[in-house]
This record gives sequence, structure tokens and C-alpha cells, in this order.
Amino acid sequence: MNKVLINDTTLRDGEQAAGVVFTLEEKVAIAKFLDTIGVPELEVGIPAMGEEEMRAICAISNLGLKAKLLAWNRAVISDIKASVACGMERVHIAIPVSGIQIAAKFHGQWRVSLQRLKDCISFAVDQGLWVAVGGEDSSRADENFLLDVALYAQEWGASRFRFCDTVGVLDPFTTYGKVKLLVSALTIPVEVHTHNDFGMATANALAGIKAGATSVNTTVIGLGERAGNAALEEVVMAIKRIYGVDMGIDTPRLLELSQLVAAASGANVPPWKAIVGENTFAHESGIHAHGVLQNPDTYEPFAPEEVGWERRLVVGKHSGRHSVSNLLEQHGIFLNPEETQSVLDAVRQQSVKKKRSLTTEELLNLVKEQRYSHAAR
Repeated sequence: MNKVLINDTTLRDGEQAAGVVFTLEEKVAIAKFLDTIGVPELEVGIPAMGEEEMRAICAISNLGLKAKLLAWNRAVISDIKASVACGMERVHIAIPVSGIQIAAKFHGQWRVSLQRLKDCISFAVDQGLWVAVGGEDSSRADENFLLDVALYAQEWGASRFRFCDTVGVLDPFTTYGKVKLLVSALTIPVEVHTHNDFGMATANALAGIKAGATSVNTTVIGLGERAGNAALEEVVMAIKRIYGVDMGIDTPRLLELSQLVAAASGANVPPWKAIVGENTFAHESGIHAHGVLQNPDTYEPFAPEEVGWERRLVVGKHSGRHSVSNLLEQHGIFLNPEETQSVLDAVRQQSVKKKRSLTTEELLNLVKEQRYSHAAR
């Protein structure tokens, strides 16, 4: 765990999410933010996409960031030339390794695909580039063939091999076994790239790390193709809090980063999103709210401030007297038990009627109404 580094691909795989387009200014802002909080490696885009993409990658390359920058390429020499033209010193070369992918992209001619990979690695190494190779659809590849490709890539000059669960079909147990096989056979580092089609991207990423992978792909808020990728904030906080390893990332800024990427992608972060969702440290249930008021550890895995949040008590259908009293006391309102129960009953009725929790203003208005009602009797 102490050797693991994050290779964030928000600017490449993240932007490949359907309907997402980052402007040059947004790409630069995201790259700078990721660098500022301590993410050590960024996959910044695909130069072969054309002039607009190359302009953005060049702009990021010229920022002088501390993070190492990586450009994504097919096993095509013109792709690598485009990366060089953007000032890249590190390139990732992707090659299909599953039968279904090789059939679709190389008409089943796996020898042709391997020769293409060899030529591209040789060309890149001759250009003085640091080379990583990614096995596209590694999770569905024949394990012996996958191992052969990885060993060939290592022999030809690759400095890292990426195991890709391209369509997110693995579970953590299978991921561990497949990645362990590669780690045991290779002398170069193994990286894991996981997708979230079955909701297991983060779990699979952690399983790959436990198996010995020393690099992991992430995207901010899990943005990416289809159901997305392993979320940066989830992987970082899981390693920090579950395994006790601080990766040197400024976690109190994760919330701000998630909001930046969400705005750039034109999407809202779901309230229940792990780590950075609005409800992550919001408590409505009476039992939970009472427990948190006594000791936050009762219903929180870590302090909200650790990821940029503040704790919130919310009043609604499931609230209890303790949370209602606590919120009112914050506004200088102290009720006796009978008054508190009366307000709580009104809160629950209004919450059911509105199908949501109540705002602080609505709660204070209910108190006024209850007091007016009692005074009028």
C-alpha cells in the first residue's frame, strides 16, 4: 500500500463519458487542481483525436506541473508521433488482448496485433519516451495469452503494464487472482484500470492493489465510460482510512475538486455519492442523530472535515426530538418536552406532505405556527 500511486485519468477516460466535453480552460483547471492536491500522475488525453485535443494537452504540458503526464495512444505510430508533438515524455499504448476485441479490431489476427505493439514500443523507446502498455479487456482475455503479451511488452521496453477490466465484469476475488498472476510473473509494475458496470470499480481497484499492483487508475467522482471508473476520492479515502496509508493527497479539498469536475461535466453529484455526496454526513434518523450528537464515531467512518464537509442534522419524517431540539437551540430557541413533541409531529407531517426533509427556515416557521396556535387557545 505504501508504494501505490494514483494515475488519474479524469482528463482522458473521464471525458469519454457520454455527453461530456471539457473546454481547454476546464482541462487546465482540473489538471492544476489534481496537481495541487498531490496526485502524482495524470493521463491527460488522446493526442491523435486532433488539433483541439492536442492544444489542450500542450497547454497542460506547459504548466510545469509536478505530476507526471501521460498521453493515451492506440498501437499506431502516428498516435505516438502526435504525443511527441504535444511535448509528452511518457506514453501509454493500448492493445486489445481478449478474443472478442482482437476479432473486432484485428480480424482475429493476434500475431498482427503483437507485431504492431512491438513496432510501437520500439518507436517510442527510440524517441526516448517512457512507455506503459495497457491490455484492453484484460479481464476477458485468455490468461496465458494475456501473460504472454505482458511479458513481451516488458521484453520490448515497456516500463509498466496496465490490467484493464474494460467492461467492468470482474468481482474483487477474481480481480485479485488475475492481477496476482501478472504481478508474480513481471518485473515491471502492474497498474489496475477498473470500470463500474456492476458497481465494483473501487472494490476491484483495491483488490488489484492487494494483489500487488502499484499503480491504480481513477477518475474524479467516478466519471467515465458507461457507468464510470473507480472514483479518486473513494480509492484515496479507502486506502487512507481502511488500510491506514496516507497517499500524500490533500483530502480536505476532495469536495471542491468533485464540484469542479461535476460542473465541467454538466452533471450533478448524486446526494448519496460516497465521500463527496451531499448526504454523506447528513443525519435525519432520530437514532442516528442522537448517536452522532453523543459521539460522531457512532455513525460516521471519519470526520467530515477530512474531505471538506461539515456535519449536518436534517429534520424530516425520521427525525427524533434530540435533533429537533439541537437545531432549534442553535437558533436560541429552547422548548419544553411537550412543545418539542408538538413541533416534531408537525415536522413529520410536513415532511410526508412535501416528500423531503425540511429547511431550517421551514422548521423555524413551524415553531412560530405552533406557538401562535397555543397562544390562540
